[in-house]
This record gives sequence, structure tokens and C-alpha cells, in this order.
Amino acid sequence: RWGVILDAGSSGTRVHVYRWLNSARARQNARGVELFNLPDLETKPSYTKKIHPGVSAYAEIPSKVGPQHLQELLDHALAIVPANQIRDTPIFLMATAGVRLLEPTKQNALLSEICSYAQKHTEFSLPDCNLHIQVIPGETEGLYGWIAANYLLKGFQSPNPTAITKPHTYGFLDMGGASAQLAFAPNATETEKHANDLKLVRMRTLNGDTIEYKVFTTTWLGFGVNQARERYVSSLMDASYTKDPHELLDPCLPSGLKTTMDGKLPDDNYHGTLLLGTGLFDECLRKTYPLLDKDAPCTDQPCLLHGQHVPEIDWNINHFVGVSEYWYTTHEVFASIFKDKKYDLMTYKKRVKDFCSEEWHDIHQNVKANKWGKNVDSKVAQQICFKASWLISVLHDGIGVPRTAAEKPVRASNSTKDIVSQAKPRISLDSFQAINEVGNMEVSWTLGKMVLYAAGQIPPSDKRALPVGFGPNLGSPEAFQEAGSNIYPILASSEEDSWTEAAEELAEQAQFRFTPGFLFFLLLISFFGYIFRKQDRRTRLYRFLHRNRRYASTRKNGRGFLYYGCKYFGSRGPIGYAKVLDDDENAAQFELGENESDENEKSDSSGRSQIGRTSGLAAPKVIGVTIDSSNPYFEGGGVSSGDSLGLGIKSTVNANAFHRAGLAVRAESRERSNLTVPNNSSRQAVGAGRRSRTGSPTRGKIPTLHPLEED
Repeated sequence: RWGVILDAGSSGTRVHVYRWLNSARARQNARGVELFNLPDLETKPSYTKKIHPGVSAYAEIPSKVGPQHLQELLDHALAIVPANQIRDTPIFLMATAGVRLLEPTKQNALLSEICSYAQKHTEFSLPDCNLHIQVIPGETEGLYGWIAANYLLKGFQSPNPTAITKPHTYGFLDMGGASAQLAFAPNATETEKHANDLKLVRMRTLNGDTIEYKVFTTTWLGFGVNQARERYVSSLMDASYTKDPHELLDPCLPSGLKTTMDGKLPDDNYHGTLLLGTGLFDECLRKTYPLLDKDAPCTDQPCLLHGQHVPEIDWNINHFVGVSEYWYTTHEVFASIFKDKKYDLMTYKKRVKDFCSEEWHDIHQNVKANKWGKNVDSKVAQQICFKASWLISVLHDGIGVPRTAAEKPVRASNSTKDIVSQAKPRISLDSFQAINEVGNMEVSWTLGKMVLYAAGQIPPSDKRALPVGFGPNLGSPEAFQEAGSNIYPILASSEEDSWTEAAEELAEQAQFRFTPGFLFFLLLISFFGYIFRKQDRRTRLYRFLHRNRRYASTRKNGRGFLYYGCKYFGSRGPIGYAKVLDDDENAAQFELGENESDENEKSDSSGRSQIGRTSGLAAPKVIGVTIDSSNPYFEGGGVSSGDSLGLGIKSTVNANAFHRAGLAVRAESRERSNLTVPNNSSRQAVGAGRRSRTGSPTRGKIPTLHPLEED
């Protein structure tokens, strides 16, 4: 299955595409405890695309949001989802901070245009505009983030699914430019005490069973890093003695850095108030603490920030992960030069303090030299001191994350119910860690939304099961928001997740397996191609390889590798015959056995000799050619060569011509050739009736081939 979701933020819109196996196939593949897990969703970096600005920029011209903004993102999604599954693929657009600030009438007009455009220009599943295209509050954004974090960190999985209790989940922290979110599942005591403040999250595992969690989630508007910076600068101005243009000392800027009130570097024509950095990080921490507004009235105890109610956090079982600014502020600058990426307050404070105390000129030079990586520019460097101070204040002074393990409070006897205390203790974890990805998958609230949808596609094991989604823990059922899933059976043999995904995986493997070893192989092939580009070199190589073949083999030459190789390396060389002397002690192994067959029943391999063939175990006879004894190439008496040319024609060319042409073959050792040839026996075979060496049989003529008479 596939799902498309658009995150419509304040600065831009990002499309995410996810995929997972249909419930029937996933249930078929699951083994043991895997049946108690949620669907396994996948995505890739190439499935995500972001464009600027945000959809809120089209609030005055909503008719333009489709062709000028959405179409590019829709085309990206259409290029990923298989064409035969587009109709079954849901599409969502969830607008966050940017659209929240618009007037309700402008919000409705913009969302209506977005839904209408998507329905007209795509075939994605979009049955309900109110459910699929909406502005989500910060609490919902935090809840989706909580689902995503626990899904990736396996917080929903239990090593013993049949146990009464399930492992405690992770808390979730998110911070953007304008707001900050918190979501966690309180312990049993706090859950009972603050039942009205919790959200009920209902999901479904692969076997169709229902799992439920009671989660507290909240958001703090104005507590994002950008909004907090604006409130901080205003506090500096309020504390100054005059409103006239002057310089304000800012301990949250690197030493020697001058900026305008909105954080820009001034030019020579600027005459307004300037901020002058002092790089005093301890002083910066003291000035950011009041921004937490911890002194605000708290009407519903307990409270953390700005007088907002939050159930008590049990740090013995609640462990939090932070994303977005929690990750970037702790890792963007400092993790690139330090191997350890684990957040530790004391270590982090020291690194920030050392950085901020440096002169801005030196920091600027290090930025140009990419000391902290290519992602750290001058703007990031000038903002890091305040961001680090704000993050530390929110974490440890606001939310109450223990500064060290020793600061963890001792759990009171009534801090949790007996059912939790009887559960198997979990491995000790840090109270807070910043994360960005888990298993190459980004921790994004969009993943949480799609996990909820995928879980809702699983048919329930009980027909009386309630729908998947979330809503008030004790509120009216009408306020429960369903996941929007379509529950209809899809056979496990569906081709949706077979051929399409298999082809895609093979293509990706081929792309990423283009290793340096393969490049080396190509270079090696190119080198040998250059060395043997000339035919004479190829011929020498071929002869070297061919030289090791046994000359005495009776096997016919097939059209194998060497046959086709010779076409490239050159023509075949002349066939040689080994000469074995009678007095050689190894000569016996070359002798033929007694031949009892009729001489008229010769096979092609024994009775004929063809040019280019090997001799077998016996050297061929040459018949029908008279060699002049006076030929200067022969010593002693003349020798008649035979007709092993395979032509059946008696040649009139003299012997030395044959010898020079390489057509006559000496069938005997010259040391044993003392034959006298009668003048009137021109048709008599040389050596007829006798053997070339001891033990060799006499070869008869082929009766079907008769040499022609000379004119």
C-alpha cells in the first residue's frame, strides 16, 4: 500500500510518500511475535520533496495555490506511486503554524481550493475534504510526533505480547521556530489523576488486536527559537536606559559580533540600535531564564511553562527524545568535530561556552574554512549561542529534565500503580536524547499520521472493535477523530507489492553497487585492450596459450574458445609434428598397436589427412609426388613425398617448391631415410611396405582417392 501526506508549514510545503505491505500479505509473512507489531512502513529520501514558500502565502490568491504550488509536489508523488495503485492511495495535507495564524475565512477558502484542485488533477483517494485537508493544532502535531518516535524506537513492541503490562513508551519533544510541543504517557498514578487531560490513541496490530495508549500532549506558542529570540531582544530594549539609537550589550552573541535588532549584519548606512556581542554564555543563561515564564499563575496544578498544566513527569520511567531544533542546536555545529553524539549537559555547556567566547572574526574565518561542515554558515554561527541557551533553559529549567543521573528523584511509593511496579524493569536510559533519524528514516510527525492510517487498514479480529484514531480520553465519542482508513480485504497474492517493488529494489541495488572494485575492473579491461590493440601482439599471446596443448591428441579441433579466439588473434599457425627417434627410450609410448581391421574400412580420422589438422599418433604419408634427387634441399638420395595434401592430384611441381610452400611433410627421421628410389617407380609410394620406425604399422592407400596421371 502507499500513502501521500503534505506537511504545509510556515516556510514551505513538504511532500512525504510512504509504503507498506497490505494487511493480508503482512500477516502471511509475519512470524511469532511479529503478529503483535504494527504495519512496517518504509520511505526513502527520494520520496520527499520540499518547495517554498508555504501555502499561507496564497491566502489572498487561493486560486493560484494549485498550479503554482501544489502541482509540483503532486507530480513528484505521482512519479513514485505505481500507476495501478494511485486510486487506492490516500492523500493528506496537514497545515501547521503558518496557516493557523490566518483568519478562519481565509483558512477555509484556502483549504477548499486545495482539496478541489487535488480532486480534479489527480486520482488519489480523497473522499472527505474535512478529514484529508485540514489545519491541525499543535497538540495533534505533537501526538503524531509521539506516535512516529515510538514507532521507530520500537516503543510499541513488547518482548512478551501476552504479558498483562506493556513496556513504557518514550516521551516526545519538538521545537520549531514559533512553538514547542511535548507528548508523553504518564505513569499509572498520574494517568488516573489527570484522566480528563489525556488523549486516547487506538491502533491495531497485524493480527487484528487493538492496542490503546493514554497520552498527554501540549504545545507552547511563542516558545519556538525564533519567537523566543524576539522576546529576548525586546527584553534587552526594555532594560536599556534610553530609546535612542545606541549599542546594546548582548551576552548571547559571539564576542565582537554586531547585528541589527532583527539579527542582520549592519552596513555603513545603518544608524539604528545595534546589538554588540560579549560572548558571556553564563550571563546569557541568566537572561533567558525569565522567558520561561515559570511565575505565571497555574490554575491547574502542576504546571511547567507559562502556567500551562502538565501531569507530573516520572523520570524513572519517562525518557524523552527531542527532534527538530533539539537535534540541530545540539549537533549541527558541535557534533561534526566531536565523535560522541550523545547529549550530556556538562559537556555541551562547555563546548558552547568555548565557542561563544571566541572573537567573531576568528569564528567567521573558521566558517569559511568549513571547520564545522558545509551546513554551518555565518547565520548559523551567530545564532547558536542564543539557541543553545534557550534549549538548555527549556529542557532543564522548564520541563525539568535531570541535569545528571544523580538528580533523578526517588520514586515515591504512590508514583505508580502496582501493575507498573510488577513489570520487568527496562534497561536504564538517559532522560533525554536528541535524534533526527532512526534506521535512515526521519522522525517526522507525518510518519505518525501515516502509521495511524496503516493500522486502521487492518481488519479487526473482533467485529465489535472500535475504530482506529484518537480523541479525548473521557470525552464524547463524536470528538474521536478516525484515521480515515478504508477497511476492505486485499488478497495476499496481489501484484501491488511483488513485481513493482521487486523491479524498484533491483534498480536501486544496481545503482548503489557501482563500487570502486567495478571501476578497477573497467580500468583493467581498458589496459589490456590498449596493450593488445595490435594484431602481432594478439597473435603472440594466442600462440603462447596454444603452445601448451598436446601435439599428440586424437581429439578433433572443435569450435571452442580457441577457435573463435584465433579469429581475433590471427590465423592459425602451421601444425607441427613431433619427431621421435627409435633410440629414444620414450619412443615406445608413441607406437601404435596391431591393426587388424580391413584397410578399406578406414575412418576419416585415420585414413585422411587435411590441411590444418593434427597428425594424431601417426605421421601422415605423402604419396604421388616425385622428388628429384638432385634437388639441392635434400642430401643423399631423393625422397618421394606423399599425397597427404588431401587433393588426390599428382603434382608436377618439383619438391623444393613444395618444401618452400610448406606443403610437403617429412614423415620420417632423416637419420633413417636411406631409401633408393627407382627411376621407373614414380607412382610408387615412398617407404611403401615399410615402417617409419619400429612397431609402426604400414598405412594403406585410400581406395577411393586415385592420383591423376601426368600428361
